[in-house]
Amino acid sequence: MSLTTADVEHVASLARLGLSREETERLRLQLSSILEHIEVLQQLDTDRIPPTAQVNSLTNVLREDVVRPSLTQRTVLANAPQSRDGFFEVRAVMTEETSEGGSA
Repeated sequence: MSLTTADVEHVASLARLGLSREETERLRLQLSSILEHIEVLQQLDTDRIPPTAQVNSLTNVLREDVVRPSLTQRTVLANAPQSRDGFFEVRAVMTEETSEGGSA
């Protein structure tokens, strides 16, 4: 199946993509190639193949949840550039001006 330039422009418009002529043509060729490959796959007889949800066996790769000692608050805050009352102190990220749609 070969896509037209209009097809690619329509999809790009739906995706809110601005494409140059060169990009449109390159994507037209690439997408057409993918669709041609799918057409070949659709010719295969898969009637005797049972449907599968997962082709690879799944195994849990998570480690056991083991309680271990952690750093103390004092040790962690010793590495902080600034702290106050047992917490990290950072510069304000949002101000009233930015939260009301103004500029930062």
